[in-house]
Amino acid sequence: MSRCAMGKMRHVLLVLMFVPGIALAESAAGDGSAWLQKIASAAHLINYSGTFVYRHDGYMETSRIFHVSDANGEHERLEVLDGPPREIIRDNDEVICYMPEHKAVIVERRKAHKSFPALLPVQLSSINENYAIRLGSMERVAGYDCQNVMLEPRDVFRYGHRLCADSASGLLLKASTLNEKNEVVDQFFFTQASIGGNIDPERLKSKYAVKHQLSQQAMDAPVDPGWLVKSPPPGFMKIMALKRSFPGKKFPTNHLVFSDQLAAVSVFIEPLAGILKPVSGLSSQGAINVYTRPVGEYQVTVLGEVPAVTVMQIGNSVSLLAK
Repeated sequence: MSRCAMGKMRHVLLVLMFVPGIALAESAAGDGSAWLQKIASAAHLINYSGTFVYRHDGYMETSRIFHVSDANGEHERLEVLDGPPREIIRDNDEVICYMPEHKAVIVERRKAHKSFPALLPVQLSSINENYAIRLGSMERVAGYDCQNVMLEPRDVFRYGHRLCADSASGLLLKASTLNEKNEVVDQFFFTQASIGGNIDPERLKSKYAVKHQLSQQAMDAPVDPGWLVKSPPPGFMKIMALKRSFPGKKFPTNHLVFSDQLAAVSVFIEPLAGILKPVSGLSSQGAINVYTRPVGEYQVTVLGEVPAVTVMQIGNSVSLLAK
């Protein structure tokens, strides 16, 4: 290496050592668990807007989001910009999904709402039981300095995650799911973002509410008694059990949800009599694995952003107790 090159490298190292926020960013950023809590809170407590991309398995989808937090809670409008027009309006727990191509509006209540950038639950009590948490490097996303937080799975039943949050506010700007080979299998990331400040209330209003008044209320009832998942993977707990009536379905569907606080797995149980072409086996799309099998006169479908071994263990554990 030439003396000139060595001099330039020495100069860069000196700059990195003495410019705050660049050198030793990993150690100066604080504890990984504290960063996770900051990320979890920011998505609910601050105003933000922007455009983000969801990418997996060669597929890309672009969305625009406006989020407001005020004395009355959270208010949000999410518009999908690619493919068939779709829009989701959220007012706290009430969610209205507009699908103008089908002239349909679905209204439901969601107590456990998870979508980018609000991917983490507010309560993170069990995360470190299933994932090793450590701080990663700094990077730039959508023009913001961004702190990476790594969540490394402690077993084979979950994927790893790399979360990159604005170093000032904690808003999640980029989220990557990593498989067992540490390869990115899906990713959300902002391409443009505005954090803080006021957002015009008009930005939260639906573009389709006036044109499409046909509403279908998602009807929820207690799940049929007797269904049991005998051996869920370690760390996965049942957080929801409902019987749901979905548009286009002849019979109600039992819907169970298991979660380790980060990953969620849905179990759908529906009568075979209402299915035109029953299927069986394992399939995947990006990070999402789907496992389907018959159980008596029912079809059980398990899907989630988890490894195949997880959906298979849950699916093979579903049974109907004798009455």
